[in-house]
Amino acid sequence: MTKTPSGPRVAALVGPYLSGKTALLESILAACGTITRKGNAKEGYLVGDGSPESKARNMSTELSVATAEYLGEKWSFVDCPGSIELVQETYNALMVADCAVIVCEPELDKALTISPLLKFLDDHKIPHIIFINKMDHASVGVKATLEALQEVSDRPLVLREIPLRDGNDVNGHVDLVSERAFQWQEGKASDLMQLPASAESREVDARTEMLETLADFDDHLLEELLEDVTPSTDEIYENLKRDFQEDSIVPVFFGSAEHDNGITRLLKALRHEAPEQSQTAERLGLAKGEAIAQVFKTLYAGHVGKISLARVFSGAIKDGADLGAERVSGVYSLFGQKQTKQAHGSAGEVVALGRLDKALTGMSLSEKEGKVPDFWPEPLTPLFSMSIHAENRSDEVKLTEVLAKLVEEDPSYAIEQSQDSGELLLWGQGEMHLLIAIDRMNNRFNMSVTSERPEVPYKETIQKSISHHARHKKQSGGHGQFGDVHLEIKPLARGSGFNFEDTITGGVVPKQYIPAVENGVKDYMKRGPLGFPVVDICVTLTDGQFHAVDSSDMAFRAAAQLGMREAMPSCKPVLLEPICEVDISMPSEFTSKIQRLVSGRRGQILGFDAKEGWKGWDEVTVQLPQSEMHDLIVELRSLTLGVGTFNWRFDHLQEFVGKQADQVVANRAD
Repeated sequence: MTKTPSGPRVAALVGPYLSGKTALLESILAACGTITRKGNAKEGYLVGDGSPESKARNMSTELSVATAEYLGEKWSFVDCPGSIELVQETYNALMVADCAVIVCEPELDKALTISPLLKFLDDHKIPHIIFINKMDHASVGVKATLEALQEVSDRPLVLREIPLRDGNDVNGHVDLVSERAFQWQEGKASDLMQLPASAESREVDARTEMLETLADFDDHLLEELLEDVTPSTDEIYENLKRDFQEDSIVPVFFGSAEHDNGITRLLKALRHEAPEQSQTAERLGLAKGEAIAQVFKTLYAGHVGKISLARVFSGAIKDGADLGAERVSGVYSLFGQKQTKQAHGSAGEVVALGRLDKALTGMSLSEKEGKVPDFWPEPLTPLFSMSIHAENRSDEVKLTEVLAKLVEEDPSYAIEQSQDSGELLLWGQGEMHLLIAIDRMNNRFNMSVTSERPEVPYKETIQKSISHHARHKKQSGGHGQFGDVHLEIKPLARGSGFNFEDTITGGVVPKQYIPAVENGVKDYMKRGPLGFPVVDICVTLTDGQFHAVDSSDMAFRAAAQLGMREAMPSCKPVLLEPICEVDISMPSEFTSKIQRLVSGRRGQILGFDAKEGWKGWDEVTVQLPQSEMHDLIVELRSLTLGVGTFNWRFDHLQEFVGKQADQVVANRAD
């Protein structure tokens, strides 16, 4: 007899773009009786993909939570976006889930697309099931698909059923534990049927393989198999449940979400085998007893204000309760875009908590404090940027506030005020990620912005030393302006920056005016003869003259600027481009393509090796001009089925000459 769980459970639906997660959510909700009519891609889903950004793109652009009951037990299903650029949402949801259902397609070349998800789940010991969707018309068999998926999974995959076919189409399955056969019915529960004779040998082989895998984790079962003792059905189920909850195995099911095939079987497996919230809280190391809620998503929802989506792991969160030094203003259950107010959130539930202004995504909230626990993953490193501006200049202050809210909603965004160009940069995981942000600013915050490619922070330096005399003299009635300087300008080693010195003797330039000379030099260095900031030079004030009445800080500052402006073009100025060191990660089969990609972007390969902790992955370390990195992530993902990524950091400035350098200088002058 199944033990009633201690509280509601949470399952996250994850997987690559177009695998059918949102369709699976609709089928699950229909099977639970929560909805009477399923949505579809053309009409728009009734529950998931409800935001304007999702509807405009016919894809999930943010996670969606739906609460339902199955056979008297309460569940929250979290439909996570499939795009690799939106994976921060997925990772955050997985951290509060009891288990995950990875939805994938029966296509061998797409097995790699779930590799990063599997790695994340295994690293955090989150139990997960694989559901092979769209099996009703699959051209590839389950066995071949399973073998391809096993290549990217560190955990052994355990096939729980085998397909029954009618010609080339799959029309049913055989459960390998109960050894019962079921025929799929369009939009209905499957019908029990006689096991076809043609499937008997396949069923025996697959069942034996399943039991042998389970025996790797249970000595008693191993002894039974060695002695040809058939284990009981209850014993098999107990092994499957324990090994799944410990993230030792990955059960594999299949079906068709579009036609409701295999959905009931999946739900029953979740009901009998998924961990309870108390087990998940223990896995995360959360304290017991006091009320604790783990925030995994922040939303700014128009007139409602700030909403914190949270999983209650202990106690009960009541409306008006104090959490993290703030008072909860409203507790809501979630069903897609719909929020329904309730008196409290019980342990296990996913709820929306209103008006917790200080609560951030990742925080554990209790009566005592709000803090980000050690188990919460760091936000993803931003990989793509755009320079953005408010369409209406009077909205610049509002723009900064809106961007801060965006980063709260999705921590994989980042904001930077460029010190080189002064541009306001919005960073994210890719071009689409930033376009979604721009749409969200408009739709949710009524903030219209324009965007463009950021400037590359080129610099310039000199190759030749020079001595130069400059005099600033101006008389226009009353006190005039007089400053006279002798400057010696010479290049420094790359990375030295800027040095200012003086060798003044005898007071030819009074000490109080020497800082003004340095400031005048610095003023000029903001834009050198090629049009870019000047670096790696030393300027020495060697001599000069002053006037007792007309000299001033302003006059000597102007004289220094004049001297630099006249002298620098004769110092053989040269353009410097920033070079970055980049660690590119990708499945090993794409390594040769990445090497060609780097060469085509004027990069230099420093070396490559197997990526530590990643089965079948390589990491290539390269030096790449920053000008070649703007859309690097776009091409990298195109070459690696969307899974390649990189980390980068500024390394050094390097002389840049030739036609491309000349064009950069010409563009700057325009």
